[in-house]
Amino acid sequence: MSREGVTPQSEDFSAWYNEVVVRAQLVDRGPVRGTMVIRPYGYRIWELLQGDLDAKIKDAGHENACFPMFIPESYLKREAEHVEGFSPELAVVTHAGGKELEEPLVVRPTSETVIGEYMAKWIDSHRDLPLLLNQWANVVRWEMRPRMFLRTTEFLWQEGHTAHVDEDDAMRETLWALDAYEKVARDLAAMPVVPGEKTPGERFAGAERTYTIEGMMRDGRALQAGTSHYLGTNFAKAFEIDYQDADGDLVLAHTTSWGMSTRMIGGVIMTHGDDKGLVLPPRLAPYQVVIVPLGRKEQAETTAAKAHEVAAELKAAGVRVHVDDKRPQLTPGFKFNDWEMRGVPLRLELGMRDIDNGVVTLARRLPTEEGQGKETIPFGEVAARIPGLLEDFQAFLLRRAEEFRDSHTRAVDSWDDFAAQVSQGWALALHCGRTACEDDIKAETAATPRCIPAAGEADSGVCVRCGEPSAYGKRVIFGKSY
Repeated sequence: MSREGVTPQSEDFSAWYNEVVVRAQLVDRGPVRGTMVIRPYGYRIWELLQGDLDAKIKDAGHENACFPMFIPESYLKREAEHVEGFSPELAVVTHAGGKELEEPLVVRPTSETVIGEYMAKWIDSHRDLPLLLNQWANVVRWEMRPRMFLRTTEFLWQEGHTAHVDEDDAMRETLWALDAYEKVARDLAAMPVVPGEKTPGERFAGAERTYTIEGMMRDGRALQAGTSHYLGTNFAKAFEIDYQDADGDLVLAHTTSWGMSTRMIGGVIMTHGDDKGLVLPPRLAPYQVVIVPLGRKEQAETTAAKAHEVAAELKAAGVRVHVDDKRPQLTPGFKFNDWEMRGVPLRLELGMRDIDNGVVTLARRLPTEEGQGKETIPFGEVAARIPGLLEDFQAFLLRRAEEFRDSHTRAVDSWDDFAAQVSQGWALALHCGRTACEDDIKAETAATPRCIPAAGEADSGVCVRCGEPSAYGKRVIFGKSY
């Protein structure tokens, strides 16, 4: 096993990322270009995200279901804007069972169409609404430039699909999902995302309104970490999702869809990682604490036994802990570097001298305001102190990410300042709202409008690019993205 480090972020952020996801044992490349094998350590991060979000979804009254991954091509064609938006990414099955199929099947890119078909069957009356469905699934979108977690041909996600009596109820649902995503990002991933609405040119294909949470990565780029869509009656018209209202009239339902994917793991990596590898927020760390017993032969047996005693106390206190005593061929230094690469928040070292002194030695993954470098903790205080130290580390990472985002975000009014700002972070700029102007900005700078921030202050003037009147009554966040 190599002890070599990774490419520094300042030298090549993309290379750093590609090396870290493999070295930290999160993923391996799949057998088909653009696919990935999520290794147990990476999948555990997803399970922790999934568990928290699934609880929120169920608490709000939604029910999980499972729909087929093969969708008749005709379903997608029934909503013209939807099929046009997804057409370049579709994987289509034309042969099966040794013969050509009568109708091609699309491998699920998203499920609005197939779920819409069944909503139409299940909804008859206003009493059947709202219909609140959720699905945990894999989807396929053919990627020409794949990157693990961020853009892969196949990925895991959650997709909510709901039907409502009117626009007001559907919009409440759309914004509820956006708020749930923001809480998962901030509370679990320590990602200080900015919620807001997408411009018309950036909307989901077939949606009336699209909302997003945008996070800033440590190279200044933006990551769309979750989206929520108000679909209006577009899919209801295409799939005849209607109901009888209280007066007996037939009315179209208003639908929503919303999703968060394994891309969030990529966001965690790029929000917190450094030149030593991953830095994991404690609430998402597979192992919040790793104990490394020191010594050889008889000493190793003694320190390992004590390490397991300490681990048992930590587990009883609700801490996810691992004792690294199964790799005797590796030096302590290698193990320390390995767990730093894998982003473990706290490391406890335990040697014979520590046992003699009745303490363990604590090392944080990053120095924080609460502690610098190493310190010792008496055995009797470990179980009481570690949970608090983990919460301190979680809060520190959020503050650190907020400070980085704020220091790399600036309001600009001239085109030269705009171009300079989006090369290193986010620009807050007035914009005319025209898709043609967005395309022009992207062609010149590679920057796109990330969102119209929900909390943005009122502002007006002229577009930073074309000089036409601004359209949104506030500044739009522009940035380069993944």
